[in-house]
Amino acid sequence: MALVTTEPTINEGPLFAEVDMASDFNAPTVRATVIQASTIFYDTPATLDKAERLLGEAAGHGSQLVVFPEAFVGGYPRGSDFGVSIGNRTAKGREEFRKYHSAAIDVPGPEVDRLATMAGKYKVHLVMGVIERDGYTLYCTVLFFDSQGHYLGKHRKIMPTALERIIWGFGDGSTIPVFETPIGKIGAAICWENRMPLLRTAMYAKGIEIYCAPTADARDVWQASMTHIALEGGCFVLSANQFCRRRDYPPPPEYVFAGTEEDLTPDSVVCAGGSVIISPSGAILAGPNYDGEALISADLDLGEIARAKFDFDVVGHYSRPEVLSLTVKDHPTNPVTFTSTSKKIEDNTK
Repeated sequence: MALVTTEPTINEGPLFAEVDMASDFNAPTVRATVIQASTIFYDTPATLDKAERLLGEAAGHGSQLVVFPEAFVGGYPRGSDFGVSIGNRTAKGREEFRKYHSAAIDVPGPEVDRLATMAGKYKVHLVMGVIERDGYTLYCTVLFFDSQGHYLGKHRKIMPTALERIIWGFGDGSTIPVFETPIGKIGAAICWENRMPLLRTAMYAKGIEIYCAPTADARDVWQASMTHIALEGGCFVLSANQFCRRRDYPPPPEYVFAGTEEDLTPDSVVCAGGSVIISPSGAILAGPNYDGEALISADLDLGEIARAKFDFDVVGHYSRPEVLSLTVKDHPTNPVTFTSTSKKIEDNTK
């Protein structure tokens, strides 16, 4: 797979003499890669094999951080309506959900262990979009791993978009992590969550430096959102999307793109990618790529964060907490809680 890099795109401005600072003050540089590739739908073992191959390629190019698209493991069910209309569901739709549920993964579970092993084997920090199975409810989730092969934690999408809400549950405030790692503070928001200003503000308050945005949105307007977040948060933004053709999904009648199937050929592009890496100053470092599956890489100068925050620190010197503030409910919201008191009573009756 091709490695794609792009020279930074920045606005022209006046030129000033560079000041040669002492090397002790130089910020580190991190090589990052976003993966633009398709799931092997309904085949999680084969998808994991593909993920390992792509991870190995990225590591071979010197990448220290690799970000995969939304729902890469488990699949993004583009075009499917799961047989749902208001007040009605179909037997075929229920069977579609059974198969989709079967392709999802438990967290923790053997697939998570395998992803951790991959991260450790290739010595990269890994951010992976998955479909998480928790009993019979599914969540669109991002998993985080460090370069030593440790699973760090997860983020569950707190607001699925449109028809996604019939197949995915809602995350809560307990899984909005920002992890401090040797290569920077890393977190993620998934697809249209990135358009939720309060969620972004919570992540900024946690000090996010490398903001990962796995997505399924290939529209041109997505790029405007990514640039805005980079500028607003003073952080690097790494957005990874799948590039998919119709043939990357099962053929009809097993899988049908509702409303458009008759217009599609096996080679029709159903998700055009647009993966991109943007600096805290709004410079495009790599991408957006709409050409096919690709490794899209850039070197992140972490010194750019301080330079950008000098202009605008959204939860620092540019905040007005006496006028505007945010409270985040970051505890788990479980539907059923078994209290320690009732457990003690139960133990005493044995």
